[in-house]
Amino acid sequence: MIDGKRVLAIVPARKGSKGLPLKNIRPLAGKPLLAWPIAAARASRHVDRVIISTDDQEFADIAVAHGAEAPFLRPAELASDAAPSIGFILHAVETLAAAGDVYDYVVLLEPTSPLTEGSDIDAALERLAAADADAIVGVTALVTQHPAYAVRMDAGGAIEPLQPGGFAAMPRRQDLEPVFGLDGSLYISTVEALRREQGFCHGRTLGYETARYKANEVDDLIDFLCIEAIAANLDVILREEGRTAPPAAR
Repeated sequence: MIDGKRVLAIVPARKGSKGLPLKNIRPLAGKPLLAWPIAAARASRHVDRVIISTDDQEFADIAVAHGAEAPFLRPAELASDAAPSIGFILHAVETLAAAGDVYDYVVLLEPTSPLTEGSDIDAALERLAAADADAIVGVTALVTQHPAYAVRMDAGGAIEPLQPGGFAAMPRRQDLEPVFGLDGSLYISTVEALRREQGFCHGRTLGYETARYKANEVDDLIDFLCIEAIAANLDVILREEGRTAPPAAR
């Protein structure tokens, strides 16, 4: 709870995945991928309830074993590749509300961004609650992938800068205007805004800047292996920051 308002954390984990089959239950550093956001949500000071939204009973059972609740299974029509995320989010909110369990904020934590911590959730919630805004989402600074360095390539393989002025006009890295990319690490919104806007990103959304190492998302095996290497070295990374590893990594 924050400022007297209740907070629901939803971990989405449908069974279907084409890039990396069954990725949501694939072991990462000894824990299934979906266990990581569950641990982060449970470590939050403000989250009141953590649920799994899945279309598969096995996934639900695994989530429950790692500390989430599974009050329902997601309907098949909300679990296809084409189904928009807002469908299963509002399904969860409305299903709980119908049972008398009403929330003011929703925190969406995707297993594909497993390195988010409870402290990130709390800091983002506190910033949102104190601001004139309705939502906040994770963003990461784009450095090597800054759009100023983007090029297009023609059919013959020749490249040219996407930005006008040619290669000579490309700025030095230290002169670049900071820009950010949505990183998937967390999504938070008031329930009222979710119903109204049908999504987290709109004119009243803030950005919560996350550390670079948390910005990796699991889409395929290469992504998974990279995050696995980071997870295996979290103690080293956090020692440099003067911190210890979060519970999910231990």
